[in-house]
Amino acid sequence: MRKKRIVIVGAGLSGLSVAWHLARKGKEALILEKEHEPGGLCRSKQKGGFVFDYCGHVLHFKKEYTLRLVKGLLGNNLRRIRRSAWVYHSGRYIPYPFQAHLDWLPPRIRRECIEGFMRRSSCKKRTAGERCNFYDWIHATFGKGTARHFMLPYNAKFWKVPLAQLTCDWIDGLIPDSFPKQSRVEKNATGYGYNHHFWYPKQGGIGSLPAAFAGSLNSVVTNAEVVEINTKEKTVRASNGIKEKFDSLILTLPLPLIKNIITPLPQPIKHLCGRLRFNSIFNLNVGIDKKDSLGRHWAYYPQPDISFFRVGFFNNFSPSAAPNGASALYTETAYRHGSLPLLSRMSGLIHEDLQKTGVLSGAGKVIAQDVNAIEFGYPVYDFNYRPVTKMLFTQLLKHGIIPCGRYGAWRYASMEDVILEGRDIAGRL
Repeated sequence: MRKKRIVIVGAGLSGLSVAWHLARKGKEALILEKEHEPGGLCRSKQKGGFVFDYCGHVLHFKKEYTLRLVKGLLGNNLRRIRRSAWVYHSGRYIPYPFQAHLDWLPPRIRRECIEGFMRRSSCKKRTAGERCNFYDWIHATFGKGTARHFMLPYNAKFWKVPLAQLTCDWIDGLIPDSFPKQSRVEKNATGYGYNHHFWYPKQGGIGSLPAAFAGSLNSVVTNAEVVEINTKEKTVRASNGIKEKFDSLILTLPLPLIKNIITPLPQPIKHLCGRLRFNSIFNLNVGIDKKDSLGRHWAYYPQPDISFFRVGFFNNFSPSAAPNGASALYTETAYRHGSLPLLSRMSGLIHEDLQKTGVLSGAGKVIAQDVNAIEFGYPVYDFNYRPVTKMLFTQLLKHGIIPCGRYGAWRYASMEDVILEGRDIAGRL
């Protein structure tokens, strides 16, 4: 009996997980990857003695299976870390989550947040077909004070769309969605939030994980950008001349791109691709010749006059990320697709804001820098999201094309989520 031909487009974490789980079943899949190495946005790079990831990536596990798998892949190269996350507000850093540490705020703001929480209203479906939008959910969950001082400005800065245009479909477990118990509202609530502990490699950055997946696979072809998927011939063609037949094709590249590579594709389907919305991320990684002594892992910045929405410290994930006495940090700035300022201007603005927020001090000098403009950041869950993705997935699946991962399946997903999705897809093939 002829073996089923399986092709995977993209060697990011989701594609590697599919191939790895297939290999455990004795099945082989060909992976075509456009970059010179596997890993996608989970890669790491070394620069001037620093190890930088593409933005911040940490592992947190809800399933014992995933933890065992990652431990098996990385062995001793994995450490468990208790989170030290912060919010920059009122000219100071307060512990995250914001609503669990109101005692750190000026009295007027603390009182406004508590009173707003006590007076909050319910966000209810008024009709069977009407869903609560994210703007209303924030007010109903946290009250006007926390909404005004953190949740609204931070999320508007992050998503780059009016929050009333977003659904709440993506929230599940990603936002600490209530205040702590009332007795703890005005006190320091530690361990609050879904990722109060996380995991990270001791050496090599987050890129160690996809490298471990790929290390046991012998069918990853790099420098092979897929330029055409022909649904009539059931073939996939890459930029390096490879042309392969497939029975099943796992699609992990960003869903909006299918309009450029799948042929034939009906015009209405191409039009649907244009209705998928997303933000883009400008990632500036910085190496500083001074050690961060506060042990922070990351901090959030809701202020509209500060360029980045988050800053994190690689060297506090793993000391090996920076030379002795130095710090490695990342910044993340969201922008609308196609509206990125000049890289030099953006980098200069970020440097100014790092000084303004106290991340960089006069005593610290930048000795290494790395820039990444990430076109496809986070899928936007507007009210078109569900019907549009449903129609696109239906079109793909009838041709044996299976969308997978954060970008192929077009969803807000963690590394654990895409690893498990890869396992589940492999189980069905």
